[in-house]
Amino acid sequence: GLREHFAAYGTLTDCVVVLNPQTKRSRCFGFVTYSAVEEADAAMAASPHAVDGNAVELKRAVSREDSAKPGAHAKVKKLFVGGLKGDVGEGDLVQHFSQFGPVEKAEIIADKQSGKKRGFGFIA
Repeated sequence: GLREHFAAYGTLTDCVVVLNPQTKRSRCFGFVTYSAVEEADAAMAASPHAVDGNAVELKRAVSREDSAKPGAHAKVKKLFVGGLKGDVGEGDLVQHFSQFGPVEKAEIIADKQSGKKRGFGFIA
């Protein structure tokens, strides 16, 4: 499904879904590589995307070597927020981070089966 969806934006030279080595199940992320940067730009510009009925978030892949360079993550505007107590809600994140600029989205991650908050989230 990943290959089929993103091939609409250009020629894919590689497509990988990352698997858990023990369970052989998807770790819910992967990578697609286009033959030209313009094709990757087209896919990025066409956001939001849904693959097999699931919303997916696109980010440009940055190599580990390049990630240490200044400005490598300059386009990334999503932040990880860890150490959240159980009584902290998404509204609390919006309220706090709004002092630094407009907040597009706040999300606290919960266990899919139990619904229990996992103590971390993201802000964009």
